[in-house]
Amino acid sequence: MQGYQRPPTLHSYGMRSDLEQALTAGKFTLVPSGSFLTLSFSREWNKSLFEILSPADCCLVIHNTEEFGERLHRAVQRALPNWAGIDGAIEYGSRSPLGAAFTKSPGQAREQEWQFAWRSMSPGASLNPVVVRIGSIEQFAELRAPESHLV
Repeated sequence: MQGYQRPPTLHSYGMRSDLEQALTAGKFTLVPSGSFLTLSFSREWNKSLFEILSPADCCLVIHNTEEFGERLHRAVQRALPNWAGIDGAIEYGSRSPLGAAFTKSPGQAREQEWQFAWRSMSPGASLNPVVVRIGSIEQFAELRAPESHLV
């Protein structure tokens, strides 16, 4: 995509047990949102997000966002072959050029989200959470505690 670049890091705030599975097995759950299945990250390290996104006691920091994004899109394509995927920044307070799925209220702006979203190409597809596995991401990701020390 022309003029398109993922942020240098992506951050997922959550429970350590879930994030350990994401780090070691590349296990991620796509959740229904509108007519899409989505997976969201923050574009920044922000200690207040541990409370905002509670319960969260850990943060998964992904350093190679290009490799991560490509592996994620390939895994979802294998799991959901009739779905189209896109990822991009959430726009807060104004409509995103990527559409309503990438538009949120100004009150949510502190989350600074980068979202991966997939839409079914078949009418009437059911929207249930889908677990995908992309393999270990330990070579380019790490877990951090709220104190920002390496875990």
